[in-house]
Amino acid sequence: MNRCILLPISLVIAVAMQTPLFAADAPLKELLAKPILDAMAVQNEVQAFCDARVPKVPQAASKEEWEKLAAKMRAETLEKVVFRGEAAKWRDAPGKVEWLETVEGGDGYKLKKLRYEALPGLWIPALLYEPEKLDGKHAVFLNVNGHDGKGKAAVYKQTRCINFAKRGIITLNVEWFGMGQLRSAGFSHPMLNQIDLCGSSGLATFYLAMSRGIDLLLKNENADPSRVGVSGLSGGGWQTIIISSLDTRVTLTNPVAGYSSFRTRIFNHSDLGDSEQTPVDLATTADYAHLTAMLAPRVALLTYNQKDECCFAAPHALQPLLDASGPIYKLFGKEENLHSHVNYDPGTHNFEKDNRQALYKVIGQHWYSGNANYSADEIACDKEIKTADQLNVELPADNLDLHQIALRLASGLPQAPPPPKDGKELSAWQVDARKRLAGVIAFHPWEVEAAKINDEVSDGVQVTRWKLKINKEWTVPAVELAPADAKSTVLLIADGGRGAAEEKIKKLLHEKVRVVVLEPYMFGESNIKNRAYLFALLVSAVGERPLGVQTSQVAAAARWLKKEHGGSVRLEAVGPRTSLIALCAAGLEMDSLSGVGTEGELASLKQIIEQNNTVDRTPEQFCFGLLQQFDIPHLKALSTRP
Repeated sequence: MNRCILLPISLVIAVAMQTPLFAADAPLKELLAKPILDAMAVQNEVQAFCDARVPKVPQAASKEEWEKLAAKMRAETLEKVVFRGEAAKWRDAPGKVEWLETVEGGDGYKLKKLRYEALPGLWIPALLYEPEKLDGKHAVFLNVNGHDGKGKAAVYKQTRCINFAKRGIITLNVEWFGMGQLRSAGFSHPMLNQIDLCGSSGLATFYLAMSRGIDLLLKNENADPSRVGVSGLSGGGWQTIIISSLDTRVTLTNPVAGYSSFRTRIFNHSDLGDSEQTPVDLATTADYAHLTAMLAPRVALLTYNQKDECCFAAPHALQPLLDASGPIYKLFGKEENLHSHVNYDPGTHNFEKDNRQALYKVIGQHWYSGNANYSADEIACDKEIKTADQLNVELPADNLDLHQIALRLASGLPQAPPPPKDGKELSAWQVDARKRLAGVIAFHPWEVEAAKINDEVSDGVQVTRWKLKINKEWTVPAVELAPADAKSTVLLIADGGRGAAEEKIKKLLHEKVRVVVLEPYMFGESNIKNRAYLFALLVSAVGERPLGVQTSQVAAAARWLKKEHGGSVRLEAVGPRTSLIALCAAGLEMDSLSGVGTEGELASLKQIIEQNNTVDRTPEQFCFGLLQQFDIPHLKALSTRP
């Protein structure tokens, strides 16, 4: 009798003490860690993805045809890229100029300190180098600078300004965001993307800083509007091509080591630019090759350095730009207006004497032709160089920076009212909101071709590794873990990749849930090895969105899983980044996803700005215009099932 009693008790004890699935960390960790993708697979795919979306320079049979094309590209770039959202109001607002003290310059010129508004409340410190003898009309020049902490006080920039003034050119030396007097965290260039998140163009702040400078120069009673020049090194070279291509008041331009075509950058990673170099949607209206061609027939000097250790080295950057612009200058019969210069000594990233003298020479050819007194030799001015303190321009204590602009914009967003709580009103709202969200994030209903890589059984769990070929462009790794009697399916994504989701996976497996761990673009194996966030910016520049790519991949995987195993799929996310992706996917993929669960989600998209997050850390969170249309409560309401 005792034996009969003991047998069921022992069975109960055996069941109660049964070793749980993956009791030790090592087996599951090792299973998840096994690589699925080739090391460079995603790197190559993101390059091909972007390359396929960079437009080619259109062909024109006549200068009249080109003028129409250029006018269209210029107008579309200004409307669809530069002046989106509140930026259109900034453009139309009157800009204030305040003239301050005049200080001793040097032989032949005066130095006037001033500040001007790029947009209401954001003041730019500047210096006007004005020739002492102003008789008649004089050429004017805007000198911008790049990523040099010395800003407007950089010796090579002061030297250029002084030499222009001594040649009779009225010259404006402006400070750049994040440099010199504006060198602060709030002016760092990734703040641009915080403004983008609010649905207004962060690029506009950079553009207006330049265009207002030209406005200021041309208001000088001695300014000659037929002779307006711009020049700058590196980020200053970028500024130069942007303003010169889009503002036809510029008649002579000299970008120095400042840019290359997007197509060149894709395969020369030193050229991949940061936020302002790679603005949202620019490549949908004009690549930098187009912008260079749009300079025609005006005078252009493209300067590059042979051994540039920073970026845009002459051997790969220059020729594609000449190939794009040369035929256009020929259409106008103005081949002599397109110049190029390659610096060999020192050949590094510079705007030193050789490069400056190349510019003086071009200025002489086109603005001082026939003037026997004009010389392209640099005028020595070492004793006239001033310290940063001497060039300091007083700014208002409450001067706005880029971060503060983003905070102000975010405070009134989203524009849409809170979503309905339930019923028919919610359903109707979801239909409209789904269309809007798909447009904002550039969502695609992509197809999947699944390839099984290998499978194995471990601790009673069937482990299958997959390569999901999505839209024939992306290869996304997935690990499927299925207990023998799986009752349902969860698609799992995690900020830390599949290795960071062990505890979540164990819990689901013990609940008899099949778990498919997916690593969408920028996570785990799908995070590219070289300059990941710069490529994310490029994805946005060609008209796509990192968030849209990720959401489209997750939704495609959900549709595949439903077809593969039958029944709907629940989506789970661990971390704020993937939680945002999950909410978007659940809101857009209604048929295959039965619901969504998130851990560590943001309470509001405004936290991204309030906590001063930056695009280099969480690229998908800076989706242009997302906060303008939606916040987290809206996305949750969109993912609600009947």
